Amino acid sequence: MSTASANTAAQIQALLQQRLRPVHLELRDESAAHVGHAGASGGAGHFRLRIVSTSFCGLASLQRHRLVNDALAPLFQSEVHALAMETFTPEEFDEIVHLTQ
Repeated sequence: MSTASANTAAQIQALLQQRLRPVHLELRDESAAHVGHAGASGGAGHFRLRIVSTSFCGLASLQRHRLVNDALAPLFQSEVHALAMETFTPEEFDEIVHLTQ
């Protein structure tokens, strides 16, 4: 991971901690897989996020994604080109973890 990508990842994590207070957060930088892609040419990264938060309780998937996008809005200007995300409540995540064990 480049220094710029590491800095962006740290900013993503900080903003999400501040706004959504996740109980679990996984963030992967997938920018290297998109080298040569038009959106990546300006240095903006591609990331994959898995986030678990009580903020998502009672919300549909689209509403959850909007919360994440709103939290990260300042970074979409120049730091983040693409963000794939999975959003879960703690109960949903516990169910997934139990299914994979």
